[in-house]
Amino acid sequence: MIYVNGEALPFIEQATILDFLKKHHYKAERVAVELNGSIVPKATYNLTLLRDQDRLEIVCFVGGG
Repeated sequence: MIYVNGEALPFIEQATILDFLKKHHYKAERVAVELNGSIVPKATYNLTLLRDQDRLEIVCFVGGG
């Protein structure tokens, strides 16, 4: 399991943060990701492997006026 915004989801081996974002229809350029309490730089989304029991917080940016 991994936990995303407090929700338990199945763990997929060898998935990166970018893989997860794409699979769940997030636009990487419009989110901020925290992994186990630390902000993940966007430049490393494709390099950072998820592990069983990881905790992600994903915040989406919304435009407005």
